Amino acid sequence: MSKAEIGLIGLGTMGAALALNIAEHGFDIAVWNRTASVTQGFHASAGELAARITPTETLEALVEAIAQPRAIILMVPAGAAVDEQIAALRPLLGPDDLIIDAGNANFHDTNRRTRDATGPFLGIGVSGGEEGARHGPAIMGGGKRADWDRVAPILTAISAKHDGEPCANWMGEEGAGHFVKAVHNGIEYADMQMIAEIYGILRDGMGYTPDRVADVFARWNDGPLQSYLVEISGKVAAAVDKKTGKPLLEVIVDAAGQKGTGRWTAIEAQHLAAPIPCIEAAVVARNLSSRRDARAEGERLFGAGPVPMGDAVPSEAALESALICGKILCYAQGFEMIAAASEQFGWSLDLPTIARTWRAGCIIRSAMLDDMATALAEASSRNLMFADFFTRKIQDSHADLRQVVCAGAAHGIALPALGAGLSYFDAMRTARGTADMIQGQRDYFGLHGFERFDGRKDQHGPWAG
Repeated sequence: MSKAEIGLIGLGTMGAALALNIAEHGFDIAVWNRTASVTQGFHASAGELAARITPTETLEALVEAIAQPRAIILMVPAGAAVDEQIAALRPLLGPDDLIIDAGNANFHDTNRRTRDATGPFLGIGVSGGEEGARHGPAIMGGGKRADWDRVAPILTAISAKHDGEPCANWMGEEGAGHFVKAVHNGIEYADMQMIAEIYGILRDGMGYTPDRVADVFARWNDGPLQSYLVEISGKVAAAVDKKTGKPLLEVIVDAAGQKGTGRWTAIEAQHLAAPIPCIEAAVVARNLSSRRDARAEGERLFGAGPVPMGDAVPSEAALESALICGKILCYAQGFEMIAAASEQFGWSLDLPTIARTWRAGCIIRSAMLDDMATALAEASSRNLMFADFFTRKIQDSHADLRQVVCAGAAHGIALPALGAGLSYFDAMRTARGTADMIQGQRDYFGLHGFERFDGRKDQHGPWAG
């Protein structure tokens, strides 16, 4: 019997989908799950793909079923479970056998695992959810380039394609792949939050029904905002609850969950001194959404926040333009953070390659990423908002963003991510800001010193004596 070309551990939703994707692309794969009945059930339900799948009931049997040098993908929960699985697996492997962590690991953990590894190790970010894992995800690889190249034929084959180009690429050493995936998820948080904020204006400020909201998003998805998230937002708004017959949005509790990657992005941005206010605002908004009792008490004490906008209502065109502007500013912040990490960790992250990797398969895929890849290829060290194409886009749309944020503020509609994007834009176009006052304050209470415009540094004010 011929042996499998690759192995996979963990047959949860994502692991099972990825294993079927690998088999469907003509690669023989051996699989193992801690619960043997899950392995057998998966194999039994694989249909015609079962012929390419070897189910195993022990780790030893899994290792034996894979051709050498082996490559084994881990699809287990991030954290201690990964370390435990590596500890159990590595003694069974040869010195050239490769372990691939394809879960949502914190990149610091991946850095540590790479340095501590007694054999080849890769950490790869996989984006696209269950559908992406099954039919073509975006894949961001991290580790030694030679190790990536060993499994690249399989990973590129199963990845999403954009105009025939695989959305699977090596990002850099150690945890670079998982870092890029985390920033992807941070951008995802902000993108989703901004769409939700526009939905809030349509619903609370303009009185739109879910069906009408769905029509708006469907129409926008045929224009510059064409993206997976805008597309599914329209479908969510159009959905009807089978149990009650009501619009689905009316029966969903308004408290957003999160698995931590957006929070990791916000935390790491502070360590890198990378300004990502749209992403940070989106993380805060999710945290606030869970405070349902406190929000209800706030409404009781202060009155309901959102009030109809009446004659002050923005046009649908202005809302679309504001969302375009917010999206550009959010992505500009994300790419700036990646550039900061590249310098900090010595990864030489290629921003155009990252943008191209995100064009299909992942959650933030959008038509705009094609233009971003082009702009970053022209000058990757330049903030995306200063690239000619996006400068013109922002010039055409920032007034609408301001109008929308002002209308929201005037009518009690919280717009944290869009508002953060506007503040970022205003700060980035103000040559002389107000940090001179902060520097004066710091020197007054702590004699921290300041720099003068005449070039003199480590200066103090008259209070220093």
